[in-house]
Amino acid sequence: MPIQRSESWNEHELLIRLKAGEEPAFGELYAHYSEMIYARLLRLLKDTDMADEVIQELFLRIWEKRGLINPSNSFKSYLYTIAENLVFDHFRKVARDRKLQESFRLMTTEIYSHTEEDLLNKESKVIIEKAIATLPPQRKAAFILCKIEGKSYEEAAIIMGISASTVSNHLVKANIAIRTYLGNSEELLPALFAIALIGAI
Repeated sequence: MPIQRSESWNEHELLIRLKAGEEPAFGELYAHYSEMIYARLLRLLKDTDMADEVIQELFLRIWEKRGLINPSNSFKSYLYTIAENLVFDHFRKVARDRKLQESFRLMTTEIYSHTEEDLLNKESKVIIEKAIATLPPQRKAAFILCKIEGKSYEEAAIIMGISASTVSNHLVKANIAIRTYLGNSEELLPALFAIALIGAI
């Protein structure tokens, strides 16, 4: 079911709890701000997929950098500043993404034989499967439907019987967990390939 906003909204307290690493506080802040920021992103980017990616990256950064948040400052202004920077970054990167991907493909082709590359891909897929297996059921389902099977948030929402915004929330938390899992992997090279295989999550 969708995250319900607390009747007694206390942003300062929620930010303190977020700094302490409390996921429920993160969820409340996400539920409160994500729709209005998403609408702004959609006006800037004119593309729902790109807006989805930026909103996910925005809240991933909020979670990863939660220790730097000052509860006494305007959290809304902080969110909008990061969101706008991400939009600018997107426009700067979009023109060179294909060139970077091709360079990466050529580099791996030169370094590895087909047999070794196939083995590396298999090892990477195993790491991905292990990372996904650590997720709670709803997050796992949302990740598989959207990231592995390529379904839209709306399609996943219908299949899972929840709202599209809740699917997005599950994906944000799933991405945090998987990125952490891959970042902690001792098999560095397969982990890097794993990130590449699933589109840098």
